[in-house]
Amino acid sequence: MLPTNRFKQQLSEPQTLWGLWLGLPDTSCAEICGSAGFDWVLIDGEHASFDLTSIKLHLQALAAHSASPIVRAEEANPTLIKRLLDIGAQTLLLPMINTGEQAEQAVRAAYYPPLGERGIGAALARASQWNRIPNYLHQANEQVCVLLQVETKQAIDNIEQIASVDGVDGIFIGPSDLSGSMGHIGNPSHPEVVAAIDHAIEVIQSHGKAVGILSLDPKQAQHYAKRRVKFIGAGVDTLLLRAGAETLAQTLKQTASHSSKLVDTVY
Repeated sequence: MLPTNRFKQQLSEPQTLWGLWLGLPDTSCAEICGSAGFDWVLIDGEHASFDLTSIKLHLQALAAHSASPIVRAEEANPTLIKRLLDIGAQTLLLPMINTGEQAEQAVRAAYYPPLGERGIGAALARASQWNRIPNYLHQANEQVCVLLQVETKQAIDNIEQIASVDGVDGIFIGPSDLSGSMGHIGNPSHPEVVAAIDHAIEVIQSHGKAVGILSLDPKQAQHYAKRRVKFIGAGVDTLLLRAGAETLAQTLKQTASHSSKLVDTVY
């Protein structure tokens, strides 16, 4: 039986969907985070050290856990999109979509005919359980979720055209690249960047599409949730590990230093 895409289903429900970025390539981390309480986790094939095989292993590892997996492709290449879907990804985040034409091409690549042009190779596909799933080709489109990432000034200029494309389930705003594209690299809180994000949110919502964003500041993330931003990436596994490790080391060293001073005082 073809698995139901819970994430796609939840996009039409009222609650905010909170997510965590996965950048560590070991599946143990995915399993730990997959049942931590997040609604979704994102396997980052664009910036982290994942290849097609390691993405497949992560999808297998996450299948038993509560968080829905999203796969961010390294680019919106039709062949890559086809291969990611064939290994079992159901929700794709496709980066650097700058025009309505690119959005249309991404949608065509993700869906089987008559909705799109996805190549048919179900006998080789984990997604179809190697043709064990009856009528897979007739059902697959219903469970595919296409998320596009807008992260440049050009994309914001073309947001009306991008948001109007049929077959797009959601549009994710990337503040970091957007700030760089607008001449404010490293400063996604610059007023011009914030204004561009606000404009994009309004346009995307006006077209009935779900809005997503990455926001590592909990207060800012809650602000976006109040604005009905639907899916919010609120953490990154690498940063959580780094922060936890550094905090523990500093706490231990500060405690040890304090104890040493007490001993010196006594003697």
